[in-house]
Amino acid sequence: MLRFLTAGESHGPELVAIVEGVPAGFEIDHAGINHDLSRRQKGYGRGGRMAIERDEVRIVSGIRFGRTTGAPVTLIVENKDFKNWGKRMSIDPADRAEAKPVTRPRPGHADLAGTLKYNLDDIRDVLERASARETTARVAVGSLARQILTPYGIDALAYVVAIGATCATAPEGASVADLRRITEESQVRVADPQAEQAIIAEIDACKATGDTLGGIVEVVVTGLPVGLGSHVQWDRKLDGRLAQALLSVQAAKGVEFGIGFAAGRVRGSTLHDEIGYDPIARRFTRYSNNSGGTEGGITTGEPLRVRVAFKPISTLMRPLRSVDIRTKAEATAAIERSDVCAVPAAAVIAETVVSYELARAFLEKFGADSRVEITRNYEGYLEQLRSF
Repeated sequence: MLRFLTAGESHGPELVAIVEGVPAGFEIDHAGINHDLSRRQKGYGRGGRMAIERDEVRIVSGIRFGRTTGAPVTLIVENKDFKNWGKRMSIDPADRAEAKPVTRPRPGHADLAGTLKYNLDDIRDVLERASARETTARVAVGSLARQILTPYGIDALAYVVAIGATCATAPEGASVADLRRITEESQVRVADPQAEQAIIAEIDACKATGDTLGGIVEVVVTGLPVGLGSHVQWDRKLDGRLAQALLSVQAAKGVEFGIGFAAGRVRGSTLHDEIGYDPIARRFTRYSNNSGGTEGGITTGEPLRVRVAFKPISTLMRPLRSVDIRTKAEATAAIERSDVCAVPAAAVIAETVVSYELARAFLEKFGADSRVEITRNYEGYLEQLRSF
């Protein structure tokens, strides 16, 4: 079974991920992982941290001569900013005096709840791990997982459909390739130049007033076969698993598939995706895709479409009201170096998180110890579908 763990703090020496269950024989492009890490760092509205870090992965196990061996893959990303935080993030008790404790929790962050839960007296012990910097490791994992899916024609792309009050509309009938080209060239990862300018103006306005912005990201995945996931147990339903994975991303507050919450406001005759059959391709088809590519927790063979809502970042340069956890006196929340808007980066994170969860489901369905066996299983299944 494909699984991973990450470790590391925002200002610690490095972020680490160990990925277990990667089959042998898959070609892994080291540069491709670094490309996704670079994409995560871009976007209008990012803060000063992105000017310091140049995220690159170091692979220390599980890959030899560019190919997976079946052993756990270990990915390490250095935090270049650690040189400025060495004493404050030291493991040596003798350096405790070098650190100024953080005692004013930020509304919207894990600061207060985490400090109370773990009985801590310095919020930094919580915020360092709760930070979205952790997603650097998850992007590396998801980028690796994407390369397991690519040989089978499965392609994932995420882009921004709204930031703040501005919605962006993709060109009608645009292919995934077109959307990738357009959104990669956008400063805010949208496919709508007019909306892009309005979003940039709103980000600038927020920056001027010390405020922050959230938004909505859409992930679309093409090339998925029918049958990933299962209806037979709650924790095997693929849409449920994807929702959990996406909601685990920092600042994510809502997930919807297909037309999502609008499904609760229309009749069944309007909503449900009617079924057809293509005798040439020998496959069942749908006349619409309102479900977003899943039914009963199983992929339908139509493109997967899922949207994620991200709240505004919790660190405001014009801090909100808070209370000092030591004195209990009213105070303003602490300020950490932060972004005004990280939604374009969140799109890359969502894209790779979805890629990982799909790779996990793919290997559960077709999995074996090597790419050769997986390919044989996959091709046999496709032939089974064509002969149904």
